[in-house]
Amino acid sequence: MSIIEILTLYPKTGIVAIAFLITLIMTLVTKKFTNQNRMKELKEIQKACKIKLKDAKGNLEKVNEINQQMMECSLELMKHSFKPLLITFIPLIIFFWWLKGVYTELLPGWFWWYLGSGIGSSIVLRKVLKVA
Repeated sequence: MSIIEILTLYPKTGIVAIAFLITLIMTLVTKKFTNQNRMKELKEIQKACKIKLKDAKGNLEKVNEINQQMMECSLELMKHSFKPLLITFIPLIIFFWWLKGVYTELLPGWFWWYLGSGIGSSIVLRKVLKVA
């Protein structure tokens, strides 16, 4: 039995399994090609800045300073996120083109099944694999 036959027999299960596998691959690529220690450090800085923002509510100068620091952290986090995105973008586009061809008639709401499964898988996999 080929993969396409299995996907056509069990479309919902198939899309959930595909979403999990793609999310696993994306999570592993992210873990491999990003500096996890630096990303965790930046997220901690952002948490600390959010606490400082609550404390400095009346002081506009202090609030602007904290917002500037948060913006710098966000930009650095975004730079770290681009490398895995660049690595996986083209293969994902090709894969989604193929997936659309398989699932459009079988499961009209396939994308929503994929999206929900992917988000759920991502939350679980990032916790299990300790990815920032």
